[in-house]
Amino acid sequence: MKYQHCKHVALLVVLFLLSCSACSVAPSFQDGDIIFHASRSSQSLAIQRATNSKYSHMGLILHREGKHFVLEAIATVRLTPLDQWIARGQSGHYVVKRLRESASTLTPHAIQKLQAAALKFVGQRYDLTFGWSDERIYCSELVWKAYDNALKIQIGGLQKLREFDLTNVAVQTKMRERYGDNIPLNEPVISPAAMFESPLLIMVVDSNAN
Repeated sequence: MKYQHCKHVALLVVLFLLSCSACSVAPSFQDGDIIFHASRSSQSLAIQRATNSKYSHMGLILHREGKHFVLEAIATVRLTPLDQWIARGQSGHYVVKRLRESASTLTPHAIQKLQAAALKFVGQRYDLTFGWSDERIYCSELVWKAYDNALKIQIGGLQKLREFDLTNVAVQTKMRERYGDNIPLNEPVISPAAMFESPLLIMVVDSNAN
């Protein structure tokens, strides 16, 4: 009986330690974190080739009623539960980055401003031609403008469409589909790659590293 009791106690201790370990490595996402993945959309490959990046889609992590959501621009701008957003990515891989100076910059008041600026875009239709007006909006434009409008923080540099690698067949095919012969080569664009590489951000989670 004593031996069985010791085994039972030992098992409980092991399970407790394992649960603590799991808690310690579980990602702790904050409002304002930026999440990236390679989507399975028809344009994903073209975006990856044009920007020389693994990532083609991104969104802004926000908490609503105690749960994690990703504010993203797809068919429309919407809040998507985090687990659903991750599952849509290729191989379930994702990366989360955070403002380098978040501890001092993302105060509760700043978070409120960021949320308000971001949520103003909810319902906006997706911009298939990557224009810079607010009439329609694409994923990286949504996150970039939320930070810029709320906090005057510009994450990643704007580029003109002509500055991307437009030589790949997948890119050229998608551009003919979207623009025909009228490609707006001087249109300002913010890409997921430019935001991913911004020195203003630091890595929080790379799911492939877990």
